[in-house]
Amino acid sequence: MERTAMEALVKWNGKKNRKPLILKGARQVGKTWLMKEFGKRYFKYTAYVNFDNNERMRDVFESDYNIDRILMAVNIETGVKIVPGETLIIFDEIQETPKAIASLKYFCEEAPEYAVIAAGSLLGVAIHKGVSFPVGKVDTIQLNPLSFREFLAAVGEEGLARLIERKEYDLMSAFREKYIDWLKKYYYIGGMPEVVSSFVEEKDFGEVRYLQKQIIEMYENDFSKHTTEQELPRIRMVWNSVPMQLAKENKKFLFGKIKEGARAKDFEIAIEWLQDCGLITKVYRVNKPAMPLKAYIEFSAFKLYLLDVGLLSAMSDLDARTILEGNRIFTEFKGALTEQYVLQQLIADTEYVPYYFTETKSEGEIDFLIQKGMDIIPVEVKAEENLRAKSLKCFCEKYEPREAIRTSMSDYKQQDWLTNIPLWAIAAL
Repeated sequence: MERTAMEALVKWNGKKNRKPLILKGARQVGKTWLMKEFGKRYFKYTAYVNFDNNERMRDVFESDYNIDRILMAVNIETGVKIVPGETLIIFDEIQETPKAIASLKYFCEEAPEYAVIAAGSLLGVAIHKGVSFPVGKVDTIQLNPLSFREFLAAVGEEGLARLIERKEYDLMSAFREKYIDWLKKYYYIGGMPEVVSSFVEEKDFGEVRYLQKQIIEMYENDFSKHTTEQELPRIRMVWNSVPMQLAKENKKFLFGKIKEGARAKDFEIAIEWLQDCGLITKVYRVNKPAMPLKAYIEFSAFKLYLLDVGLLSAMSDLDARTILEGNRIFTEFKGALTEQYVLQQLIADTEYVPYYFTETKSEGEIDFLIQKGMDIIPVEVKAEENLRAKSLKCFCEKYEPREAIRTSMSDYKQQDWLTNIPLWAIAAL
């Protein structure tokens, strides 16, 4: 399946002052496949080294950072010629060898002619444990689960994906029923590559859910393998509470919902650990919708989202018929899935950093705020075609933003004070 990150890799490889690249992302989002496929398409040779359970290659980095010696070892280990401009060197699960991470600095300074990509699912965890990170000496690319556009292309609907890319709203309206049908399926299937690939081949929703549960179990096994006994129960409590927290009308993360009497300081490390693994995203509240948004963050107020809408569906044990047939039982949770979906697309398909906003003495909430050039844009998320946006209207009357966005199941519409973008076209934002 095609990944838009492939274009970013091609652009990186063509840079005049190319540095070693770190491909970031949670386990099972497709990093290894992407690196190998990139090597296959754009290089004559690919030298792939996986540091997981590889004592030989770990020992190579223990003595010093002599690049000629390291390259000779990579050649012996892989049996692949190491030729500048012709060989892609891949270091996978690099967090298992901290000194290999540090070596990227020396590749940058002493051997920039070699194309080097490194990846590690638990790289963030390793860095927070004191591993030296080569700041300023590496480029980074984030790989996420498949966006809705990538999902459409994967299931053979490249035409629908292209309409979104080109912002062809009139044609999108003509095919709105197809978009809605695939969007509902995406809410259930999500964007984990293995799960999407299985659906493409088998068209079996039961197998989809089985694979999602397997991925969730694998993540939970990582908790016990890579953290302390003291922190393990807290990580599990935070992880298991995310679906319930998102189901609330006020989606601000409340520690008291994890455990009665729970305090923020008891769970800060657990939340940071899950963030470092790429399993959750923290969206902060800002106390003022002004430039730059980052200056107005309230660090004590935030919402937590999972990395994938399909995994949220699986953790919530939602049946496929509930989602696809619009079962009434699904009504209350539909808002949670929709907001998770929109957040996921903003991260994967735009360059915006999302925040959210509430007035101090008001229940009204702006689901997301983004900084677009010199403007602060409010984004209201509606799960269906209900176009009432009371909170958004109040916000616009008070702060007079140049642009306001509502995203819903309705077609593209421009009104005096806002623009409605269909949920399936949120990438066009």
